[in-house]
Amino acid sequence: MEYTITILILLGLTLVLGLGVLVWKNRGNLNQCETNYKAFFIMGISFLPPGIVLWVATGNPGLIGISGLGAAYLAIGLSNRDKW
Repeated sequence: MEYTITILILLGLTLVLGLGVLVWKNRGNLNQCETNYKAFFIMGISFLPPGIVLWVATGNPGLIGISGLGAAYLAIGLSNRDKW
């Protein structure tokens, strides 16, 4: 049992190290593209009302996060409206 945990930890560390090396090697080859702020606005419209409705309907305060995410997306989209 204790060997299994050690093997899993070593496997996880190897995976993280391998991914780190991959990211380090390709850090200069990333294609930079423009941010689509209209998509942020549309996602904000899509997340805000369902988050509020689900929060009120179920009484689960954890669903405030969905409406908060929608509000944040709306703010990002509207603050950069000139870049649409």
